[in-house]
Amino acid sequence: MTFNESMMTEEFYRSLDQIMKQDFGGRGLLASLPASPLKEVAASLKRARRVILLTGFPVRRPDGSVTGETDGPSGTANLAAALTAAGCGVCVVTDGVSYPLLEAALQYRDPKAMLIRLPEKQPEAFIRSFVRDSAPTHLISLERPGKAADGHYHNMRGEIIDDMISDSALFLSEARNAEATVISVGDGGNEMGMGAFRRQVAAGVPFGDFICAEEAADLPLASGVSNWWGWGLSALLSVMSGRFLLPSPEEETRLLARVVSAGGVDGCTKRAELSVDQLPLERHLAVLRAVSELTARELTEKPAARPLAGNRR
Repeated sequence: MTFNESMMTEEFYRSLDQIMKQDFGGRGLLASLPASPLKEVAASLKRARRVILLTGFPVRRPDGSVTGETDGPSGTANLAAALTAAGCGVCVVTDGVSYPLLEAALQYRDPKAMLIRLPEKQPEAFIRSFVRDSAPTHLISLERPGKAADGHYHNMRGEIIDDMISDSALFLSEARNAEATVISVGDGGNEMGMGAFRRQVAAGVPFGDFICAEEAADLPLASGVSNWWGWGLSALLSVMSGRFLLPSPEEETRLLARVVSAGGVDGCTKRAELSVDQLPLERHLAVLRAVSELTARELTEKPAARPLAGNRR
């Protein structure tokens, strides 16, 4: 893949961040955050060769069964597709409850990506060997629970959800041991890597001081809905590569429908419906259109992409 030598314009970074930080769900976090480090993220992605994507947030339904929520799989699949198109090796990791959702999403958006299921028992040994053998340049978590200061995982209601997922906290430190850059995406503060925003989460999010993830990503990104950064990061990769890598609204609609058909539910309503975080599909598609229009404009202003030797595999 080839990448532009120059980075995006400052206006592109500002506009993309503004789109991502629309707080339709009223989470109370985004307005207090500093500007996202998009220039640093773009510079880091120029060096991406082997990327581990980590996602999957569990939901306990009224009947007591557990499945994965619709926030996470779609965004991860879109990002995987953009990274694969940019010449990166991509491996997506999730646990059992979200595995069918990711399987359906990746079959549609990026069948070349490898999908790995975290073991329920002794995940630490698996994580150590997997990261060592993968030698990732990047770990990107998107809507993955982060362990709080009390040593437990929590949902936004403050409930402990340890019994619903495999413990994946070790990924962050093991990725750093492998000298990989850690990029984390969240929307409420209880996601992996969001410890970078502890002060803002504690001040602005209900139960924030209790649920906030303890560890901080190297490059944390927050948005109104975590899925949106799947588009946002794809937008950066699009401009860098000179190729439009975002899904169409029609593709996004089919993608979400596949996730729901595979068992995904809205994490807020706990219903199997075409919504994410209690926001209807059309609201999400409006965000996608805004990102797509911004990306298309930026692409028309960029010179032809030039080879970047460091990105060859």
